Amino acid sequence: MLRVLFVCELNSARSQMAEVFLKQLGGNKDFFVESCGIEAGTLNPLVIEAMDELGYDLSNNTTKTVFDLRQQVGYYDVVISVYPQLLDSGCPIFPRRVRWLHWPFDAPSRVQGDQQTKLHTIRTIRDQIKGRVENFINDYRQTRQTVLKGTGFI
Repeated sequence: MLRVLFVCELNSARSQMAEVFLKQLGGNKDFFVESCGIEAGTLNPLVIEAMDELGYDLSNNTTKTVFDLRQQVGYYDVVISVYPQLLDSGCPIFPRRVRWLHWPFDAPSRVQGDQQTKLHTIRTIRDQIKGRVENFINDYRQTRQTVLKGTGFI
């Protein structure tokens, strides 16, 4: 089982969406998934609405910090930052070898315009995240199959 952590600034949008997509599309047999922020924020109501349109309910989710999870879980195999800037000194060091990935997505909280314009842009970000998660799942499963057949390595 691959242990994956999505990290964002406030755990209010992008990391929450990525977590839900990987949990639902990847399944709990292959992935243990969590999300967090450098700081805990408040869930973005337009993100909740955009995800609900696809049948994903985020309304009862809470926000967490990377420091809370690091103390609870201890380790991850893959840590994925989902905001434009690379992680810097705001993120803790994990106690074992971790593969870091960077998937830069625009911040839904910084989208400008009226409610419909914001929702349209958030849908676009949502769909980009979903596509990236689907590619991650496919890549992982193909690599795992190759390893299991003895013809490759991770």
